[in-house]
Amino acid sequence: MKSWIDHLKVYEPGKPIEEVARELGFNDLDSIIKVASNENEWGPSPKAIEAMQKNIAEMHRYPDGGSFYLRHHLAQHLQVQSDQILFGNGSNELIVFLTHLFLEPGKSLVMAEQAFAVYALATKLYQGELIKVPMQAYTHDLDAMLDAITPDTKLIALVNPNNPTGTAVDPEALIQFVRSVPKHVMVIIDEAYIEIMPKHLRGDSLSFIREGIENVIVLRTFSKGYGLAGLRIGYGVANQKLIERLNRVRQPFNVNAMAQVAAMAAIDDAEYLEKTSQLTQQGCQFLINELEKIGFETVPSAANFVLVKTGEGRRWFEDLQKEKVIVRPLDGYGLPDHIRITVGTLKQNQRTIEAIRFLQQKR
Repeated sequence: MKSWIDHLKVYEPGKPIEEVARELGFNDLDSIIKVASNENEWGPSPKAIEAMQKNIAEMHRYPDGGSFYLRHHLAQHLQVQSDQILFGNGSNELIVFLTHLFLEPGKSLVMAEQAFAVYALATKLYQGELIKVPMQAYTHDLDAMLDAITPDTKLIALVNPNNPTGTAVDPEALIQFVRSVPKHVMVIIDEAYIEIMPKHLRGDSLSFIREGIENVIVLRTFSKGYGLAGLRIGYGVANQKLIERLNRVRQPFNVNAMAQVAAMAAIDDAEYLEKTSQLTQQGCQFLINELEKIGFETVPSAANFVLVKTGEGRRWFEDLQKEKVIVRPLDGYGLPDHIRITVGTLKQNQRTIEAIRFLQQKR
């Protein structure tokens, strides 16, 4: 085996409900709430559910390897060309494709210090150099990221809104940032939470693609706003030449058939998407208000989660599990005094606050 693989870190996902129940001896799984993985607690798009039910009997067939109908439908929805889109087994797979295509020993990726961990993992997977830039008030420091670019830099990743901090960059600042990046560097704009972030912060990153700018790719997913995380389907939008090259490192049938039919239907579920966005923003504000009443510092969030400074984040994570509430510790992100709480339904949000208040009173 390649010796350097021993030094790769393993991604720590949010703990499944079943695992917590097994470890702590809980018998009633329904009594446990998971607000750890930024899932959509309102479930999948109803139109996606209907489409999946209609297509169950066809699951003995291999999926469409090029996602032809989904690609064309999404292209029309986004007002781009169908050959400017590539689907992945979640947008995570597309991050791996990009590092596969661009990185090798001596070539670097620039990212914010507390940005989505998969960028660091994928960089190391291809033995690239990782350049981490400190954040400013939990937000991407765009000027510092530009200054960090070297002649050997091939990729620069901007996660917007950022996971795990929840912060977003100003849309006008994003435009200036992209136009300032040297042409030899591919800009990855990761917009996993775009459909649920406040509309005034969304901007229009796809305009770079429509303009024909070649060193930009926009990554999105059906996991968050559309509630299809379990199906693992995301996509990238970029110029045709880059998409063609990414297809060369893509394995056949990487997006399953059920994911394709669900995503196809979800695209048309505008009513559900609007409802999800509104409820998420309301729930986010509820959590922030209640956490600050308890005395905790929070970070303004443009996503479906809240970053909370509790002190001893790992301990809070473990203690909350005993109260049947699963949150996310962030010591792996260099934020050992924080936890991340996903916005849930009103009932879930209230349960989470009750558990936190109970533990705080015991301390």
